[in-house]
Amino acid sequence: MEQTLYLILLLIALCSVSECVQRQYHFINVTKTMTEAWRYCRENYKDLATVDNMNDMNELKKSLNDERVWIGLQKTGVDKWQWSSGDPALYLNWAPTQPDGRDECAMIRNGQWGDFPCSNTRYFICNNTNTGFVFVNQTKNWRDAQSYCRQNHTDLVSVRNQNENQQLQKFINDNHISGDVWIGLFRDSWQWSDQSNSSFRYWRAGEPNNNGGGENCVIIKQSSLGQWHDMYCSNQFPFVCYEDKLILVKENLTWPEALRYCRQNHVNLVSVHSEEIQRRVMNVVKQASTEAVWLGLHNYCSMNMWLWLSGEIVCYQNWAPGNGVEPEDCRLEKRKGAVQSGGDQRWISLPETRKLNFICRNDE
Repeated sequence: MEQTLYLILLLIALCSVSECVQRQYHFINVTKTMTEAWRYCRENYKDLATVDNMNDMNELKKSLNDERVWIGLQKTGVDKWQWSSGDPALYLNWAPTQPDGRDECAMIRNGQWGDFPCSNTRYFICNNTNTGFVFVNQTKNWRDAQSYCRQNHTDLVSVRNQNENQQLQKFINDNHISGDVWIGLFRDSWQWSDQSNSSFRYWRAGEPNNNGGGENCVIIKQSSLGQWHDMYCSNQFPFVCYEDKLILVKENLTWPEALRYCRQNHVNLVSVHSEEIQRRVMNVVKQASTEAVWLGLHNYCSMNMWLWLSGEIVCYQNWAPGNGVEPEDCRLEKRKGAVQSGGDQRWISLPETRKLNFICRNDE
């Protein structure tokens, strides 16, 4: 009994330790058009650089060795609503007549949403991974509110389903917040070359300005502290490619077979310790050929708890309803964790004998 208690306490302590699964950026000091740079990165690495958050941005800036450098963001001409955090906008709760098609940022009032000019100033609500909703009693335009939340908390608040919308409105009512309040929903027509759903943007003030029309590609400008400018795609600049440390394997294997494959050919099945890694996983599994994809998540039957292969308990939670909570019956079959490849890509518990695609880690 004492040994079991000691092991539980040890595993809980390990929650503070997390693997760093990042992209590896490569600065290519050859000038090419955007299309030529894209082709080079696809042939030699994974793709032109995608950026998920400020950690990525800071890593990318370390690799730069030129004033103007291509990254993989391009204008598509099709506006899409998305969350600042990178979550897909699968649930929308617009008020009647909203959105009216003119504005590009979203606010909440009385539990319903409306679109507003991003340049307007409003109070706003951040999300903090540790403490939840945080009301900021300052008025800022949407982009400044986004920067404030990213610097001081996690991001502008996301509302991914009806339950979260009700929780947010209760928070607003309980704190006697009146009027329109910014949330993290915005729309633009920019898309990453690798089709990532990352909605991270790092524009310089006044950008993108489509100066003269047709500025459909993006550069990082060193003299702008690494912030972004839109630019004509036919211009020639050096560029940044990336390698992803998450590898989707489109073979259908059982969980033990997938584990063996990853350890022989890469490092291990992936462990998902944070929202950041989950967002990377979500981008990868979109290409899967099975309805779910194996993760490095297994049920430790004797203690009735879920563990990652790295030895950590599941601190960050992303279970689908009805999964990962109730005790598993391991007498008939062992259970392992997978991520859904469609929908909102939650984790599910499955028999380890199911044959699925899987994700390996390729970082040491």
